[in-house]
Amino acid sequence: MQTISPKKCTFAPVMTHFILADNQGLTRIGLQSLCKSLGECRVDIVTGKKELLPLLRMDEDAIIVLDYTLFDFVDISELFILHQRFPEAMWVLLSDELSSDFVRRVTLESQVFSIVTKNGEVADIDKAIRMAVRHKRFICQSVTEQILAYTYRKDPKEDNRLSATEIDILKEIALGKTTKEIASERHSSFHTVNTHRKNIFRKLKVNTAYEAIRYAIRAGLVDYTDYSI
Repeated sequence: MQTISPKKCTFAPVMTHFILADNQGLTRIGLQSLCKSLGECRVDIVTGKKELLPLLRMDEDAIIVLDYTLFDFVDISELFILHQRFPEAMWVLLSDELSSDFVRRVTLESQVFSIVTKNGEVADIDKAIRMAVRHKRFICQSVTEQILAYTYRKDPKEDNRLSATEIDILKEIALGKTTKEIASERHSSFHTVNTHRKNIFRKLKVNTAYEAIRYAIRAGLVDYTDYSI
Protein backbone atom coordinates (compact mmCIF):
# COMPACT_ATOMS: atom_id res chain seq x y z
CA MET A 1 0.00 0.00 0.00
CA GLN A 2 1.29 3.38 -0.95
CA THR A 3 1.91 5.70 1.93
CA ILE A 4 0.83 9.26 1.39
CA SER A 5 2.80 11.81 3.33
CA PRO A 6 0.65 14.49 4.89
CA LYS A 7 1.12 17.91 3.38
CA LYS A 8 2.83 20.43 5.54
CA CYS A 9 0.62 23.35 6.46
CA THR A 10 2.37 26.66 6.32
CA PHE A 11 1.00 29.87 7.71
CA ALA A 12 2.21 33.34 6.88
CA PRO A 13 3.46 35.08 10.04
CA VAL A 14 1.26 37.85 11.35
CA MET A 15 2.92 41.17 10.61
CA THR A 16 2.80 43.73 13.40
CA HIS A 17 1.35 47.05 12.32
CA PHE A 18 2.70 50.13 14.10
CA ILE A 19 1.15 53.56 13.72
CA LEU A 20 3.45 56.37 14.84
CA ALA A 21 1.44 59.45 15.81
CA ASP A 22 4.25 61.81 16.71
CA ASN A 23 4.93 65.19 15.13
CA GLN A 24 8.62 65.37 16.07
CA GLY A 25 10.88 64.15 13.27
CA LEU A 26 13.80 62.92 15.39
CA THR A 27 11.47 61.05 17.71
CA ARG A 28 9.80 59.33 14.75
CA ILE A 29 13.18 58.15 13.43
CA GLY A 30 14.02 56.62 16.80
CA LEU A 31 10.61 54.98 17.12
CA GLN A 32 10.83 53.50 13.62
CA SER A 33 14.18 52.00 14.54
CA LEU A 34 12.77 50.43 17.73
CA CYS A 35 9.75 49.01 15.90
CA LYS A 36 11.81 47.51 13.08
CA SER A 37 14.24 45.94 15.55
CA LEU A 38 11.39 43.61 16.59
CA GLY A 39 11.31 41.96 13.17
CA GLU A 40 9.22 42.31 10.05
CA CYS A 41 6.53 44.93 10.55
CA ARG A 42 4.60 47.68 8.88
CA VAL A 43 5.12 51.25 10.11
CA ASP A 44 2.79 54.11 9.18
CA ILE A 45 3.25 57.72 10.26
CA VAL A 46 0.30 60.03 10.92
CA THR A 47 0.03 63.62 12.11
CA GLY A 48 -3.68 63.86 12.91
CA LYS A 49 -6.98 62.05 13.49
CA LYS A 50 -7.99 62.21 9.82
CA GLU A 51 -4.99 60.05 8.92
CA LEU A 52 -5.29 57.78 11.95
CA LEU A 53 -8.91 56.68 11.52
CA PRO A 54 -8.59 54.99 8.07
CA LEU A 55 -5.58 53.00 9.29
CA LEU A 56 -7.46 51.78 12.35
CA ARG A 57 -10.42 50.78 10.21
CA MET A 58 -8.05 48.78 8.01
CA ASP A 59 -6.23 47.13 10.93
CA GLU A 60 -8.16 47.22 14.20
CA ASP A 61 -5.42 45.54 16.25
CA ALA A 62 -2.64 47.95 15.31
CA ILE A 63 -0.26 49.40 17.89
CA ILE A 64 -0.43 53.18 18.10
CA VAL A 65 2.59 55.00 19.54
CA LEU A 66 1.16 58.42 20.32
CA ASP A 67 2.46 61.72 21.66
CA TYR A 68 -0.84 62.78 23.20
CA THR A 69 0.25 66.31 24.09
CA LEU A 70 1.17 67.15 20.47
CA PHE A 71 -1.68 65.31 18.72
CA ASP A 72 -4.94 66.97 17.67
CA PHE A 73 -7.20 65.40 20.28
CA VAL A 74 -9.49 68.01 21.81
CA ASP A 75 -9.58 66.15 25.13
CA ILE A 76 -9.28 62.73 26.74
CA SER A 77 -12.82 61.73 25.70
CA GLU A 78 -11.73 61.50 22.04
CA LEU A 79 -8.99 59.04 23.00
CA PHE A 80 -11.50 56.92 24.93
CA ILE A 81 -13.99 57.02 22.02
CA LEU A 82 -11.33 55.62 19.68
CA HIS A 83 -10.55 52.91 22.22
CA GLN A 84 -14.24 51.96 22.38
CA ARG A 85 -14.48 51.85 18.57
CA PHE A 86 -11.27 49.84 18.18
CA PRO A 87 -10.93 47.83 21.42
CA GLU A 88 -8.27 45.47 19.98
CA ALA A 89 -5.78 48.28 19.33
CA MET A 90 -2.93 48.79 21.79
CA TRP A 91 -1.70 52.27 22.69
CA VAL A 92 1.71 53.46 23.83
CA LEU A 93 1.30 57.02 25.11
CA LEU A 94 4.66 58.75 24.82
CA SER A 95 4.77 62.37 25.97
CA ASP A 96 6.95 64.92 27.73
CA GLU A 97 4.56 65.61 30.56
CA LEU A 98 1.02 64.45 31.37
CA SER A 99 -1.18 65.63 34.22
CA SER A 100 -1.72 63.34 37.21
CA ASP A 101 -5.46 63.34 36.60
CA PHE A 102 -4.91 62.26 32.97
CA VAL A 103 -2.62 59.32 33.78
CA ARG A 104 -4.96 58.19 36.57
CA ARG A 105 -7.99 58.20 34.26
CA VAL A 106 -6.12 56.44 31.44
CA THR A 107 -4.77 53.67 33.66
CA LEU A 108 -8.23 53.08 35.13
CA GLU A 109 -9.93 53.10 31.72
CA SER A 110 -8.26 50.05 30.17
CA GLN A 111 -5.25 47.75 30.13
CA VAL A 112 -4.53 48.69 26.48
CA PHE A 113 -2.81 51.97 27.43
CA SER A 114 0.92 51.97 28.19
CA ILE A 115 2.49 55.23 29.38
CA VAL A 116 6.15 56.26 29.12
CA THR A 117 7.86 59.65 29.20
CA LYS A 118 10.01 61.03 26.42
CA ASN A 119 12.63 62.20 28.88
CA GLY A 120 12.92 58.71 30.37
CA GLU A 121 15.06 55.75 29.41
CA VAL A 122 15.03 54.41 25.84
CA ALA A 123 14.79 50.97 27.46
CA ASP A 124 11.37 51.95 28.86
CA ILE A 125 10.07 52.93 25.43
CA ASP A 126 11.44 49.71 23.95
CA LYS A 127 9.82 47.64 26.71
CA ALA A 128 6.48 49.40 26.28
CA ILE A 129 6.46 48.64 22.54
CA ARG A 130 7.51 45.01 23.10
CA MET A 131 4.79 44.48 25.70
CA ALA A 132 2.18 46.10 23.43
CA VAL A 133 3.05 43.50 20.79
CA ARG A 134 2.19 40.87 23.42
CA HIS A 135 -1.04 42.74 24.24
CA LYS A 136 0.20 43.77 27.65
CA ARG A 137 0.68 47.25 29.06
CA PHE A 138 3.68 48.93 30.63
CA ILE A 139 3.74 51.95 32.94
CA CYS A 140 7.17 53.49 33.47
CA GLN A 141 8.48 54.12 36.98
CA SER A 142 8.13 57.91 36.95
CA VAL A 143 4.48 57.71 35.87
CA THR A 144 3.80 55.04 38.51
CA GLU A 145 5.22 57.38 41.15
CA GLN A 146 3.10 60.21 39.75
CA ILE A 147 -0.05 58.10 40.12
CA LEU A 148 0.84 57.13 43.69
CA ALA A 149 1.58 60.75 44.63
CA TYR A 150 -1.79 61.80 43.19
CA THR A 151 -3.56 59.05 45.11
CA TYR A 152 -2.04 59.85 48.48
CA ARG A 153 -1.62 63.62 48.30
CA LYS A 154 -3.15 65.68 51.12
CA ASP A 155 -4.91 68.64 49.48
CA PRO A 156 -1.77 70.56 48.46
CA LYS A 157 -1.94 74.37 48.40
CA GLU A 158 -0.76 74.91 44.85
CA ASP A 159 -0.43 78.31 43.25
CA ASN A 160 -1.93 77.73 39.82
CA ARG A 161 -2.07 81.37 38.75
CA LEU A 162 -0.44 82.04 35.40
CA SER A 163 2.35 84.59 35.25
CA ALA A 164 2.17 87.52 32.83
CA THR A 165 4.62 85.74 30.52
CA GLU A 166 2.59 82.53 30.63
CA ILE A 167 -0.61 84.44 29.80
CA ASP A 168 1.12 86.03 26.80
CA ILE A 169 2.35 82.65 25.59
CA LEU A 170 -1.09 81.09 26.11
CA LYS A 171 -2.55 83.82 23.90
CA GLU A 172 0.02 82.99 21.19
CA ILE A 173 -0.82 79.28 21.45
CA ALA A 174 -4.52 80.14 21.10
CA LEU A 175 -3.73 82.05 17.91
CA GLY A 176 -2.30 78.85 16.43
CA LYS A 177 1.41 79.64 16.72
CA THR A 178 3.91 76.84 17.25
CA THR A 179 6.48 76.78 20.04
CA LYS A 180 9.19 77.53 17.48
CA GLU A 181 7.29 80.55 16.11
CA ILE A 182 6.61 81.92 19.59
CA ALA A 183 10.27 81.55 20.55
CA SER A 184 11.38 83.38 17.41
CA GLU A 185 8.99 86.28 17.93
CA ARG A 186 9.93 86.62 21.61
CA HIS A 187 13.65 86.26 20.86
CA SER A 188 13.75 83.36 23.32
CA SER A 189 15.06 79.83 23.02
CA PHE A 190 12.79 76.95 22.06
CA HIS A 191 13.59 75.33 25.42
CA THR A 192 12.47 78.42 27.39
CA VAL A 193 9.12 78.68 25.61
CA ASN A 194 8.59 74.93 25.83
CA THR A 195 9.17 75.11 29.60
CA HIS A 196 6.57 77.89 29.86
CA ARG A 197 4.18 75.75 27.80
CA LYS A 198 4.63 72.80 30.17
CA ASN A 199 4.05 75.05 33.19
CA ILE A 200 0.87 76.44 31.61
CA PHE A 201 -0.47 72.94 30.96
CA ARG A 202 0.44 71.84 34.51
CA LYS A 203 -1.22 74.83 36.17
CA LEU A 204 -4.37 74.59 34.06
CA LYS A 205 -4.42 70.78 34.49
CA VAL A 206 -4.67 70.27 30.72
CA ASN A 207 -2.69 68.06 28.36
CA THR A 208 -3.21 69.48 24.88
CA ALA A 209 -3.12 72.85 23.16
CA TYR A 210 -6.82 72.45 22.35
CA GLU A 211 -7.71 72.20 26.05
CA ALA A 212 -5.50 75.23 26.83
CA ILE A 213 -7.14 77.20 24.02
CA ARG A 214 -10.61 76.43 25.35
CA TYR A 215 -9.50 77.76 28.73
CA ALA A 216 -8.09 80.93 27.12
CA ILE A 217 -11.40 81.55 25.31
CA ARG A 218 -13.49 80.94 28.45
CA ALA A 219 -11.20 83.22 30.48
CA GLY A 220 -11.53 85.97 27.87
CA LEU A 221 -7.79 85.99 27.15
CA VAL A 222 -8.49 85.74 23.42
CA ASP A 223 -11.46 86.74 21.31
CA TYR A 224 -13.28 83.70 19.95
CA THR A 225 -13.68 85.43 16.57
CA ASP A 226 -9.91 85.72 16.28
CA TYR A 227 -9.38 82.00 16.89
CA SER A 228 -9.96 79.08 14.56
CA ILE A 229 -8.68 75.51 14.85
